[in-house]
Amino acid sequence: MIAELELEQVQEETKGRSPAQDAFREFRRNKIAVGGTLFILLVVIVAVAAPLFTPYHFADQNNFNNREKPMTGYIVTTDQLSDCHWAGTPLEWGCTIFFAGSDSLGRDIWSRVVYGGRVSLAVAVVAASVALGIGIVYGTISGFAGGTVDNIMMRIVDFLWAIPMLPIIILMTVYFKALSRAGVDTGVAGFLISLDRTAGGLLFVFIAMGALNWIGMARLARGQVLSYKQKEFVEAATALGATNSRIIFKHLLPNIMGPLLIAESMAIPGYIFFEAALSFIGLGVNPPTPSWGAMINEGYAGIKSNPHLVLVPGLALVFTTLAFNFMGDGLRDAFDPRMRGK
Repeated sequence: MIAELELEQVQEETKGRSPAQDAFREFRRNKIAVGGTLFILLVVIVAVAAPLFTPYHFADQNNFNNREKPMTGYIVTTDQLSDCHWAGTPLEWGCTIFFAGSDSLGRDIWSRVVYGGRVSLAVAVVAASVALGIGIVYGTISGFAGGTVDNIMMRIVDFLWAIPMLPIIILMTVYFKALSRAGVDTGVAGFLISLDRTAGGLLFVFIAMGALNWIGMARLARGQVLSYKQKEFVEAATALGATNSRIIFKHLLPNIMGPLLIAESMAIPGYIFFEAALSFIGLGVNPPTPSWGAMINEGYAGIKSNPHLVLVPGLALVFTTLAFNFMGDGLRDAFDPRMRGK
């Protein structure tokens, strides 16, 4: 009798809930995933509204206070104080403190870390969006068409999979920077160089990452489509005369989007680390635009005497990638019916 009452209670609780509501309910129960998501939201807010959370612009220098320790006070001139974002506000006292120290050029590390978050988030959003968009379109067409079309499209993917990404980025970056130094400003090359300057040196990183990172997503999308197009509800739609576009957009995409979004969210930390690695070897953003990888590269030579030069951007990089990992794990568990209630 008690078991029957408990079963009725569970059925009453789940009655009327959609799969998305069930997934959200499971996600909320994962405290680590919720904490990672909140941390990501905090990073997004701070990076987007960087002038509100930083005393100075990332390029402002104070040549009298090089390599200062965290929470070190300093004296600023009237002109320097006028450049402070917090001047004339109750936070004006923060204009005379290096919260996270200063680098070799006297630039505020806290300000550079916050502005550097924009680079990491831009890489995460652009790379993930391009990989997801191209991968879904390519994989869906390949899986739904099948036969010779599928075979040809997958052989193209196999060919692209064998192309190493890092040498391509190095060649593209070196080539276009050489053109920029030569003063080329016309034609397609000049247009790309202009866009690269506007993007702070990240354009070719975006191009290379977007051009190759969709391959894994395309394979996953193809596998999902091959699985679902054999289901009864797709066969029923076909028997009722539904068009191919209706089957794809009404029946296939809504069912395959969940796993694809989860897989891409778990790939975001790899994109962030990849950009940091490129900036570390000098192939990322153009100075003085800050990047966590570039800041680590600038500070690692003096890590013994000034560990904060590496520690502050390093911790920002580690915590952000961990947060994305936690969120991805939580989404995977929430959308997996086998994990419900565990």
